[in-house]
Amino acid sequence: MIAFEKTAKISSKGQITLPKAVREFLHTDTLRVVIEDDEVRIRPVHSVAGGLKQYAKKDISIEQAREEAWDKVTHEKYPRR
Repeated sequence: MIAFEKTAKISSKGQITLPKAVREFLHTDTLRVVIEDDEVRIRPVHSVAGGLKQYAKKDISIEQAREEAWDKVTHEKYPRR
């Protein structure tokens, strides 16, 4: 049973505008987009921290994590020649 259906156009930048009814239903401004069984599904993420916990490293300080991230970005942007 379909409770709501509306067509949305994809912009040249790959963006869509969610209808107001959908935004109100989601109660969040963070979404997870999943391709599953030949369908694209949009699922709400109510806690960004919860949505990122799979990437969190255990037993590491925030300072150490920040330093590692900066090192990685620096090496990617300015590779050694």
